[in-house]
Amino acid sequence: MKLKNYALGQWIEGEGEGKTLHNAITGEAIAEATSKGLDFGEMLTYGRKVGGPALRKMTFHERGRMLKALALHLLTKKEEFYTISYLTGATKVDSWIDIEGGIGNLFANASLRKKFPNETFHTEGEVAPLSKNGTFIGHHILTPKQGVAIHINAFNFPVWGMLEKIAVNLLAGVPAIVKPATITSFLTEAVVKEIITSEILPEGALQLICGSANGILDHIENQDVVTFTGSASTGKMLKSHPKIVEESVPFNMEADSLNCSVLGEDAVPGTPEFDLFIKEVQKEMTVKAGQKCTAIRRILVPENLVEDVQIALGQRLAKTTIGDPQTEGVRMGALAGKEQVEEVKDKVSQLAKNQEMVYGTLDNIEVVGADGAKGAFISPILFVNNDPFNNTACHNVEAFGPVSTIIPYKGIDEAIELAKMGKGSLVCSIVTADDQLAKEFVLGAAALHGRILILNADCAKESTGHGSPMPLLTHGGPGRAGGGEEMGGMRGVKHYLQRTAIQGSPTTLTHITNQYQIGGKYKEDLVHPFRKHFEELTIGETWITHKHTVTEADITNFANVSGDNFYAHMDKTSLEGTIFEDRVAHGYFILSKAAGLFVEPKKGPVLLNYGLDEARFVKPVYPGATIGVKFTVKEKIDQEKRDEEDIAKGIVKFLVDVYDEEGETVAIATILTMVKKLDQSK
Repeated sequence: MKLKNYALGQWIEGEGEGKTLHNAITGEAIAEATSKGLDFGEMLTYGRKVGGPALRKMTFHERGRMLKALALHLLTKKEEFYTISYLTGATKVDSWIDIEGGIGNLFANASLRKKFPNETFHTEGEVAPLSKNGTFIGHHILTPKQGVAIHINAFNFPVWGMLEKIAVNLLAGVPAIVKPATITSFLTEAVVKEIITSEILPEGALQLICGSANGILDHIENQDVVTFTGSASTGKMLKSHPKIVEESVPFNMEADSLNCSVLGEDAVPGTPEFDLFIKEVQKEMTVKAGQKCTAIRRILVPENLVEDVQIALGQRLAKTTIGDPQTEGVRMGALAGKEQVEEVKDKVSQLAKNQEMVYGTLDNIEVVGADGAKGAFISPILFVNNDPFNNTACHNVEAFGPVSTIIPYKGIDEAIELAKMGKGSLVCSIVTADDQLAKEFVLGAAALHGRILILNADCAKESTGHGSPMPLLTHGGPGRAGGGEEMGGMRGVKHYLQRTAIQGSPTTLTHITNQYQIGGKYKEDLVHPFRKHFEELTIGETWITHKHTVTEADITNFANVSGDNFYAHMDKTSLEGTIFEDRVAHGYFILSKAAGLFVEPKKGPVLLNYGLDEARFVKPVYPGATIGVKFTVKEKIDQEKRDEEDIAKGIVKFLVDVYDEEGETVAIATILTMVKKLDQSK
């Protein structure tokens, strides 16, 4: 059977003979993969001209709902994916991380849509005042790049590796071409087939290459984005491609790294933290048979606890049953293929030259439910390096399998130095109940790590563990780890958006951004905004309220109601040496009175006021001052109905500008209101 590529809106079988792919458990041939005959230049053009425009027409909210629909669809097909995943050597737990972890990433990014406006673009940060009188301002606007995201992925997570990346670029409005590692591409192909069959994504939003993508970078342009996950050597080669340099194409690299886990000096045998450490290290050595870019390769242990750790870890590893993942009781499957076994054995031989192997073997091992000679099986292997500052192979050589090294340290400063000898890692962890120790380690080691887990008994029950990158946090690391970052919530989405500074008048920028900019022209209307439905309100629409003169009685009454008897409000004799000239009105009284001025009390489309943002009290208000409010529609955020019975509604942000008799602002805030729609079908 030949795997098919998905290009130019159709499934295409590559030409000629392809690379034979094998069942990692039995060694049997299961498919061929080749991309011969594909025109990569045409694929990129197709993505730019078909997929890109279709995605860019959608708002962030529409793209987020698209991701949610896709996640729900893939969940209904997960059992089919599990069946195929076993052929990669993965256990049920391994497959759960890959398959449902990947789908979970779609859900997480779908929810992230609520952090963005219901627009095709996103405004970022605060407005920059650029002139004395406020007639010239600046802002930043983020729009989708008009190219294609090219994802070159690793073999260890054929589902998660794809979904965690495309979730981000699709939310941003950028199409993708996915190039999975060939050896496990049969699983990626199965998932892409379901994605295409669902017709949830617009045409051109996703294309797939099963087989070599050699030459694709010759066709990239400055609006494209390239991501790579895999070995540092391959990543460096791709990163230096002439087109990457000439076109200034963003290149995000997530390379395998020599991650470490540190046992705190307080975590001695008998403590919960010691047991947690042993369990976490054993798990990270054996999940996916150690084929994880986040796996623990270096085990940093106080020198007086090396023997305890070696014994305890050896005992847990000895209980790890290896074999066919579908056989009851098997806890570790096979590597992805025989070539991976040979590569790991070569790296183990290099490591063994200057450190002692204390657990495991490179010889044939006993496996359950399979033939050890036919499958890609290997034993967990544990080393001890008693001179890690001189015998440095453990800091430089990575065996991409169930292989790790115990390294002794003297004091937290030495632990930090050893952690940094990995020259940049995706993740490290420290297991300790001593928060001061944790702080010293984090501040000392953070610059060389993309993520740090602090694990103790308080968080262990709910901790996602050392090896689990999370969608809303950055995944990547400096130095050897590639210097890139992916996921990271809004931060990750922004990698696919172009940040542009825009300058002009507040009125013009209001029109461009669909957010009212202070100083922009008002649109006054005789109808109170609380009498209007969501669709009827326009950005910049302003209601000028009647006015109120503040009295000492107002201040006293508010103090009695609120219990706020701060001296500046209540004791005129205590104001010497302060900035106040008289008893000053409470800031919250000013906002409360402002609400009394701008609220329309009769029942109408406004359902509720549920929040207050960016409240500032900028000028003291004394008895005798007269205040009024300019109440302006600042921004509108559409909301989707949860179900047919839900009320169709949207969120309207109103700018509350409270000013005095001199026309100067005394308080300013943004209130959030929920407003009913006129059309209840949406």
